[in-house]
Amino acid sequence: MNYLLGAFKPACNVLITFNDGKNRKQVTIEPMQGKKIDHNGVKVELLGQIEMYFDRGNFYDFTSLVRELDVPGEIYERKTYPFEFSTVEMPYETYNGVNVRLRYVLKVTINRGYAGSIIEYQDFVVRNYSPPPTINNSIKMEVGIEDCLHIEFEYNKSKYHLKDVIIGKIYFLLVRIKIKNMDLEIRRRESTGSGTNTHVETETLAKFELMDGAPVRGESIPIRLFLSPYELTPTHRNINNKFSVKYFLNLVLVDEEDRRYFKQQEITMYRLQESS
Repeated sequence: MNYLLGAFKPACNVLITFNDGKNRKQVTIEPMQGKKIDHNGVKVELLGQIEMYFDRGNFYDFTSLVRELDVPGEIYERKTYPFEFSTVEMPYETYNGVNVRLRYVLKVTINRGYAGSIIEYQDFVVRNYSPPPTINNSIKMEVGIEDCLHIEFEYNKSKYHLKDVIIGKIYFLLVRIKIKNMDLEIRRRESTGSGTNTHVETETLAKFELMDGAPVRGESIPIRLFLSPYELTPTHRNINNKFSVKYFLNLVLVDEEDRRYFKQQEITMYRLQESS
């Protein structure tokens, strides 16, 4: 069977390169030594795709642009094709989650008909930046168990950029149960699909101990939680009717009998343009 060795080697190498950021991009096709490529045309596509992992292999395109690079002919030696996508809408950020991913990809196709097309992919990452919100209200809420516990807590704002700091304070107005400890958690909730086919995954990304021991009435606990160490993304709301990603601050109290009391509050995350 030695005569089969090398029979399935690719006829060429395809290289996709980015030069000068968004201004100039190139596709280079280099036939293997001693070979030529007969083709029915060469094209490059820019695709924005969503893949649901429970439907793996099927991509939903929300952006699709095509540029023809070459007419049918033959390629004998290394050939480079410059190309440009000048009016591209990339409304969503690249995202890799538990059950879904959103990606942008350049796809080069050398159409060879019955010989089998040669296809090469090059993923690239998109980051969308937002200015600071003009309105960013603080969050104030209460947690209570009748005649046993009454807590007020506040966070300095409701919208945070990915490198922000959560600042707040917790006030104990009534304490008649023995609290053992109190934590603040950052949770990410990813929802994919719709209706009866909705899949929800919740991850605890951070757990920050606020207090160890029993508080007393009138005591206040400060909150200062830095977000930069954690792998956060912007909030995604109903992206192309396929998925959503939301973030929550979860205040958890545990008493001496290991009963848990919690209050959850949604926050909005965004990516702030960093100053150069």
